[in-house]
Amino acid sequence: MRALPAVRLRHHAVITGRPGEERVTASIGPDGNLVALWAAAQDRPAFSATTTQAGGARFPEPRASRSATARVSIHAPEPATAAELPGLPLAHVTVQPLPQGRVLVVGARSRWRPEGPDRNAIVYDADGAVVAEETLGDGIAHVFTTASGRVWVAYFDEGIYGNFGWNSPGPAPIGDAGLVRFSPDLQEEWRFPSARRRPWGPIHDCYALNLAGDTAWTCYYTDFPIVRVHDGALTGWSNDTIGIRALAVDGTRAALLGGYGAEREQLTVGTLDDGAFRVVGRYRVVLPDGQPLPPRTRAFGRGADLHLVSGDDWYRLDLDHLAPAG
Repeated sequence: MRALPAVRLRHHAVITGRPGEERVTASIGPDGNLVALWAAAQDRPAFSATTTQAGGARFPEPRASRSATARVSIHAPEPATAAELPGLPLAHVTVQPLPQGRVLVVGARSRWRPEGPDRNAIVYDADGAVVAEETLGDGIAHVFTTASGRVWVAYFDEGIYGNFGWNSPGPAPIGDAGLVRFSPDLQEEWRFPSARRRPWGPIHDCYALNLAGDTAWTCYYTDFPIVRVHDGALTGWSNDTIGIRALAVDGTRAALLGGYGAEREQLTVGTLDDGAFRVVGRYRVVLPDGQPLPPRTRAFGRGADLHLVSGDDWYRLDLDHLAPAG
């Protein structure tokens, strides 16, 4: 990456489980707390099943290699157990909180079969009992819930164009719009409009999703416009920064994390003005001690905050307090 001023993350918490547990996944809930799913060390591989396809390419299987017991914890930043989940059957999962102490677990993949598609969304109550199962589609990239229990799902290219039986021989993919909102009982209630009804082009791969209250923000391939969805109405801004993997938004200000290659840890800050994102600064994001971000650091945007999780460490970067490191 070319020389840029550095912005240091703030260390927020250390995320640890019980002795003998390993973290399967983590995400950020509507209140800015971290939600994690844990499994016994010997069971963790069950939730990351893969299969080798023709040509040697590897694609994740929709289901876990076997069911195993998992545990969900909420970190605020101190941890509290939300639910114990016996026999979780999904692989490559995202976990999110729901009202009344319920928990939503969504697998990234869903295979279509003539007898019915895989149900890759399971709602558990606080006692770990299954209260609902639904199909949210294949190729899921992001899942965020709102405080009221609505579920926003963003899809990557295979979920939009079809794989695992969707589109051939099965029906059109559930995620063919690229972004879909589901009701608290997991029924579709809104989808991103077709390209004929908006000027920013179709979603080919939804790279970034942010929820600020009930308002969704997205940045997607190929042109990476910044698009706001509020009460079903869309507003968009053109953007020249590509490869975005997370965004933070506060009113008319936005920060875009990401890029391709050496620009992966670049932070582009600007304003949303007259239909375009106007860049006012570019930075490189570093750890609190100035070291580069470790490989496989995951980033999430919720409102004006960026959350980054690397190993057991949870970092935050608040758009309101963004300033280059000295």
